[in-house]
Amino acid sequence: MATDANIKMLMDANLIDKTFDSVTANDLIVAVETESDNVMEEVMEKLDSLLKPKQANVGDATRHIGLDSDISNLEANLLLLSVPGQFAKFEVAKAIDRGLHTFLFSDNLTIEEEIELKERAQKNGLLMMGPGCGTAIINGVGLGFSNVINRGPIGVVGATGTGLQEVTCLINNLGSGITHAIGVGGRDLSEGVGGIMTLESLKMLQNDDKTEVLIIISKPPSATVADKIINAIGESKKPTVVCFLGNDFSVRNDENILFASTLEEAVLGALQYVNKNGKKSNLHPKKSLKKYSEKIISLLKPSQRYVRGLYSGGTLCYEAQQILTPILGEIYSNAPLNKRYKLKNSYLSQGHTCVDLGEEEFTLGHPHPMIDATIRNERLIQEASDPNVSVILFDIVLGYVASPDPAGDILSAIKEAKNISERQGRSLAFISHVCGTEHDPQNLRVQMDKLRKEGVQVFASNALASKVAGWIANRGVGDLNT
Repeated sequence: MATDANIKMLMDANLIDKTFDSVTANDLIVAVETESDNVMEEVMEKLDSLLKPKQANVGDATRHIGLDSDISNLEANLLLLSVPGQFAKFEVAKAIDRGLHTFLFSDNLTIEEEIELKERAQKNGLLMMGPGCGTAIINGVGLGFSNVINRGPIGVVGATGTGLQEVTCLINNLGSGITHAIGVGGRDLSEGVGGIMTLESLKMLQNDDKTEVLIIISKPPSATVADKIINAIGESKKPTVVCFLGNDFSVRNDENILFASTLEEAVLGALQYVNKNGKKSNLHPKKSLKKYSEKIISLLKPSQRYVRGLYSGGTLCYEAQQILTPILGEIYSNAPLNKRYKLKNSYLSQGHTCVDLGEEEFTLGHPHPMIDATIRNERLIQEASDPNVSVILFDIVLGYVASPDPAGDILSAIKEAKNISERQGRSLAFISHVCGTEHDPQNLRVQMDKLRKEGVQVFASNALASKVAGWIANRGVGDLNT
């Protein structure tokens, strides 16, 4: 779309050299670079055929152009919005005035605009999910990046996109299901926003007859907001699992609140409440973990010390750092747990590194790595060329909007990485977690099998994959099963 940011990006890439006064953010720009005029002619013919308006049939349904058109006869109570950020506030406000819940995929609202809209939605008993809300599942309908999840008794609230995907997929894969998974946007639990929509979501789920157990997940919230959320949970009779990644609430004690340190732990805790018998679900056979890890360790050279994590999911990258830090010490990242360990150059790893390839520095002008593996493939080959690397750790995220074959997209890079290390007389460990379900369009089992055939060790959770990666790099020091 011809937004100012996109036009600047196209100019910087030398794909366009001018714009026209008549162009607005509602216009589509298609910029193509070809090697010859003949190819350009073919491209233009193809574009013309794709963009030519279809002939309307008499029986075609009425089209609704924008919220200002007549939508009164639509049986809908939720609106998904994805428009340039500068227009988002006005569209969300109109939706709220019409009594619609909103899922705001768009980003770039100011924090003042976010607060204003969320307070307005809260006053009307509505959800305003976002801004930058990547994932939600409402009444079984996936919005944004989401997976196909069974219905069940667990309600989830998250200020994180891939965190919601990980939790809901683990719930599904362990035989249970969800009522709703509500995304609230990454800033909702900040001091400024104050958890407005998290509190509203919790209230809705607490009053929902089908929701028996709640899970709330986020990266570390403001301490003040965390207390506010925990107090609100304490007033409910429904058991709730709280996972604020990076925060330790173990000193607190409440029979209705369970504090978890990882996303996997949060799911296992919720399922204990669901089972009502204290029986703990199991994600993985632990006996094979040590055997596999010891075999890999025996093949490593003494100089191979470092883990390199290449993530498409921001929360999964954050969780990996949290798990690896007590095992390995300093973990560098472009989105670090501690600002002291921020990479000087996000394109160059140092020591143990976990990179969030979904950050704007990588995605500006490029598709997200969940959609296009190009950036990660290039980085994977780069990391394999470093003789000090022992483990390459990565996630694969399935679901709607994601690549139709994300595992297949990375196989050529893994093969090249293996060739590089073998030519240098080294072995490399490839460790992955696939976040998804067998009902997803890509199919969890199919994707896992593709990776395993290429020698990748695949684990059922991101937490376990991270733990094994750290244990291998640390040459088997510590307890792998804790």
